[in-house]
Amino acid sequence: MSYSIYLVEDEQNLNEILSYYMKKEEWNVKSFYNGIEAQKMIDTAPHLWVLDIMLPDIDGIQLLKEIKEKTPNVPVIFTSARNTDMDRIIGLELGSDDYLSKPFLPRELIIRIKKILQRVYKNEIQSNDQNEIENIDTYKVDKNRRIVKKDEDNIDLTSKEFDLLILFINAKGQALSREQILEKIWGNDYFYSDRVVDNLIKRLRKKMPDLKIETIYGYGYRRL
Repeated sequence: MSYSIYLVEDEQNLNEILSYYMKKEEWNVKSFYNGIEAQKMIDTAPHLWVLDIMLPDIDGIQLLKEIKEKTPNVPVIFTSARNTDMDRIIGLELGSDDYLSKPFLPRELIIRIKKILQRVYKNEIQSNDQNEIENIDTYKVDKNRRIVKKDEDNIDLTSKEFDLLILFINAKGQALSREQILEKIWGNDYFYSDRVVDNLIKRLRKKMPDLKIETIYGYGYRRL
């Protein structure tokens, strides 16, 4: 599963640093520098929010309250530079799933995000009753557990590589443009050139050389 994370942080430098670390995990990250813009996106329900309490327009506590009223099952990590017990208590009472006092290390945030995503969404992934194991060329793909094997050996794919593999499985024989792949894998709000598609294809081919992917020059790719 490719997770979408919404980051609300008005400090530009910190916002960029945290976004960088999240994108390294191949999550789809959307950044907001104020509460008004974030407020408009509550109904789109990402997999998780990282929300700063001190925003230049809307109070972070009010924004948290609205998020939990409209999308109560979406987890929220609350951050604050004030480092007061009251902020922590209010945040937890309103339904935040975790709390981080500034300053904190970006890796600490990443670890906490991973733990929450695993806890909240693992049952959702495992609850699919469909037959999720497919034999593709010389590989066995377990869609449910996101595992790929050749013979008895696991092939370690990143989240984006696995999402790309599933896209090709579901679109066998179809010509997919780079723009289509970019939108399917990274979402509508991507900020990448289509060169990232070529790089992702290259990595998937290296790990799964028996996978029959045709290059359509000047357009995109097709799984044969």
